[in-house]
Formats: sequence, C-alpha cells, structure tokens
Amino acid sequence: MPRPANLYLLTYNSLQALGWAVSLSRILSCFIYTGSFSGVYASAGDLICLLQTVSFLEVIHGAIGLVPSGVLLTLMQWGGRTHFLLAIVRRIVEVQELPSVFITFIAWSISEVIRYSHYALQCTGSCPHWITYLRYTAFILLYPVGVAPGEMWLMYQALPFIKKKSIGYYYFVWVRMHYGLNSNLGLIKPVSR
Repeated sequence: MPRPANLYLLTYNSLQALGWAVSLSRILSCFIYTGSFSGVYASAGDLICLLQTVSFLEVIHGAIGLVPSGVLLTLMQWGGRTHFLLAIVRRIVEVQELPSVFITFIAWSISEVIRYSHYALQCTGSCPHWITYLRYTAFILLYPVGVAPGEMWLMYQALPFIKKKSIGYYYFVWVRMHYGLNSNLGLIKPVSR
C-alpha cells in the first residue's frame, strides 16, 4: 500500500481506537461511581454517536479500494448499527437509562478497541499475536452479548415508546427486530405460507 494511504489508515484506526477507549473509560467510570446503569448514555452516548457516524468512512475505504473489504456488507453493518443508535437510542430518551444500553455500549466499546487497535497495528507491520488472537476470538462472546441482551432487548423495550410516537415506525422497527433475530441469532424462523 502506498505510504500516504497507509499513514491515513494508521491515523484513522488509531483515532477510532482512542475514541472507543475513551468511551469505554467513560462507561466504566460512570458505572463505578454511580453503581448503576443510569447515566451511561449521558456519559458516552454523544461520543459513541460521533464515532459510529464517522465510521461511514469505512464504506468509502472499501469503495475506493483502500481496504480489501466489500462495500455492501460494510454498508449494511454500518446502517444497522447507526439506525439502532441514532433512530432509537438517541431519539427515545426513555430507553437511554436502561441496562441494555450499558450492555450494548460495553460490548461495542470493547470490540471496537480491539478491532481498531488491530487495524492500526497492522498498518505499522508490528501487530502482536495476542491482539490478532483477540481480534478474531473476542467476538465469540461480545457479539451475542451485544446483540441479544443489548440491541434486541433494547429494541423490544423501545417498541411501546415508538408506538406512541409513530405507528408506522413501530412496524418498521418490529420487522427489523424480527429480521435481526432471524438472521443474527437464528432464534425465530419465519412461517412459510
């Protein structure tokens, strides 16, 4: 990879790793000082929204060939997480204090610190084996924890508030949640007619 592109990716991934580490620190500090899940969104939510929004650059990185990842899968992952974060968690104040926000943010923060650190160190050519090991094994625990008791549970808890605000959006979220359970966890299978 040409030096300017490698330097850019090193900078981008290092800043993302740092941002997610700060988010993780804020989440844990809030939890330790208050002894509860309340205040987690207030302490780290805006930073997490920023980091997640900026990660759209990864779709562009794939589109212009800066990284070997595909565009469609990256866009779908970014869109799903960003929708969950900006359209549900950020807009529905009533769900921001729920334990599922804490679970989701912890799982995301840990996984992103590992992932972006791995990418940044790969750019330097000196990535320790333990980081590579964590990169490809930590998701075995973090993904189901982040999805089931985190994202999906929060979406379920948000449905009554969404229904009050907009009936059309309620059905959109219900379908997305149902589809997410089908594809992500394999818990519910659609009924064939």
